[in-house]
Amino acid sequence: MASVSVSHLVIFIASMLVAATVAGALVTGVDRISDSVTDRSVGTSEEVRTDLVLISDPGSGAIYNDSGGDGVVTVLAKNTGSTNLAATTDQIDVLVDGQYVPGSDFNVTSLEDDPQNWVTGTVVRIEIERTLDAGDHRIQVSTNGDEEVLRFRV
Repeated sequence: MASVSVSHLVIFIASMLVAATVAGALVTGVDRISDSVTDRSVGTSEEVRTDLVLISDPGSGAIYNDSGGDGVVTVLAKNTGSTNLAATTDQIDVLVDGQYVPGSDFNVTSLEDDPQNWVTGTVVRIEIERTLDAGDHRIQVSTNGDEEVLRFRV
């Protein structure tokens, strides 16, 4: 029977401790990556299910009205995604010519029975208080990670 020296036994035990420590660190790292991927995929899934389309006709002249001295930009947006959304100013972001429009400067109204609910397949009217000069303009509407742009001329 071969004898094992004490130094070989110490090296063996130290190797096993190092291997166990590395394995524990790898398992913890994999768990963190897995949790991160799960969190990100839930957010991405929500964004994928959200889709809107700006259906206003930029050539109709109905987008901008400046009668009475105060300008109002009116945009119609349709929820074409599979997620129901809230038709409220805190759920929708609006930019006019690249400038953020605070929720106090625009109104959102569903054209369905419930003015606060923007269900799949329905349209909301977004009315933005903004005076525009003659020329080309751009409206961007964003919600839940989806954004659409409408270009029009005044």
